[in-house]
Amino acid sequence: MSSTTPVRVRFAPSPTGKLHIGGARTAIYNWAFARAHGGTFILRIDDTDPTRSTEENTQVILRAMRWLGLDWDEGPEVGGEFGPYRQTDRMQLYADAARRLAEQGKAYPCFCSAERLAADKAAAQARKDPFQGYQRTCRDIDPAEAASRIAAGEPHVWRIKVPLGRGDVTVRDAVHGDVVFDAKELDDFVIIRTDGTPTYNFATVVDDAAMGITHVIRGDDHLSNTPRQVMVYEALGAPVPTFAHISMILGPDGKKLSKRHGATSVEEYRDAGYLSDAFVNYLALLGWSLDGETTIVPRDVLAREFSLDHVSKNPATFDPKKLDWINNHYLDAMTEEDFTSQVMLPELVRSGLEVAGSLVHDPGWYLALAAVAKPRTKLLTDVAPICRFLYEGDDVTFDERSVAKNLAKEGAREALVAAREALGTIDEAGWKAEAIDAALDPIPEGIGLSKRKVFQAVRVAECGSQVSPPLGASLELLGKATTLARIERALPLTA
Repeated sequence: MSSTTPVRVRFAPSPTGKLHIGGARTAIYNWAFARAHGGTFILRIDDTDPTRSTEENTQVILRAMRWLGLDWDEGPEVGGEFGPYRQTDRMQLYADAARRLAEQGKAYPCFCSAERLAADKAAAQARKDPFQGYQRTCRDIDPAEAASRIAAGEPHVWRIKVPLGRGDVTVRDAVHGDVVFDAKELDDFVIIRTDGTPTYNFATVVDDAAMGITHVIRGDDHLSNTPRQVMVYEALGAPVPTFAHISMILGPDGKKLSKRHGATSVEEYRDAGYLSDAFVNYLALLGWSLDGETTIVPRDVLAREFSLDHVSKNPATFDPKKLDWINNHYLDAMTEEDFTSQVMLPELVRSGLEVAGSLVHDPGWYLALAAVAKPRTKLLTDVAPICRFLYEGDDVTFDERSVAKNLAKEGAREALVAAREALGTIDEAGWKAEAIDAALDPIPEGIGLSKRKVFQAVRVAECGSQVSPPLGASLELLGKATTLARIERALPLTA
């Protein structure tokens, strides 16, 4: 592949389930490599598994890609001159490619039954033959005889004719270096099944060659497929791309990441409340490093600096605590304005507390809320629980344990009465957190109760729980009328 050839890469998931962490990292690396080289990032849906591929799963993948912010230059919903971008819409291309190989003597029909194949393999094992793959039984059948048998409806597959004197297959891998495979161990593998559908190793090469893919970046579980795919490239007369096989992701126990380690799909992390920028940053670090030290790699830096020579060949370990740390960093780094527009308001709308396009309060109120909510938000899903008490009018929902522990105790009524009187002296214009705190501060000493008893009684009356944002800021956001109304409602619950 010429170094001057424009970079074209693809992410080609099979829609047989959700987009998992390993696939997401592969997509990130392809996207970042294309962006760093001014190239083209293609999304292709490899949906030739008819029993497991579904349109629903395709939509799940597209949603996950959009949430990750991995915009594709060609593919579903975007189009492009090398489409269509779903393999089920490209079947004629595979049939045409197989026909051309047959016409050139590079592929042939095989009529061996499953029983015949099993018997041949058993015989090879019995004689300790070093080659125990397909025994090339049909390789030299006369083409006229083969055509006659096909015309008669005899079941058959199509196999590629691996050159007998091919020699070693050297895969030039940007991560692992040159990986050498003994071509003598390659049999004439199937490219078209009995039902006319292409095998993975054939379809993916036909597509990659037709789409001008220059670099194939994928998981190293595909490395063993690569020599067969090189055979297809050579048979098609197509240039072999540069391969980059990235290591698997392990769980904290050192075993391959799976559901036993917790969430594994992209949408599970989205729904759990992670920022997409933080998630992309973290996944990028699972096998790649900017300089060996930097942990926070914003999306624009990743898109500018990503390179395959910084990808490790060693397996990466998924560390949920590090993901949480990175997510917290991104949240902490937000301005209150960005937190309001990008996190808080979307979450308030999603939870039903606000209605998009018809907000309840003025902009200043939301900025004041952001100042309270942002330091307490670790995940986006924290926002609604933190803010919910502000949206319940005079009838805040009480946490029963908090009521029993703080309102149904001696002195609680006296504390609320004193708070009502002190807060009532503040006029509407001066209803600010500082004035509220100043009015409440003398109460404990004045009525002979501890600060904890007084303030927790007021907190539960106003916020419904003994855990809430700072009291003065909370009451400022509630407003004077609601604050006083909630004290009146809580008084009957006191001892």
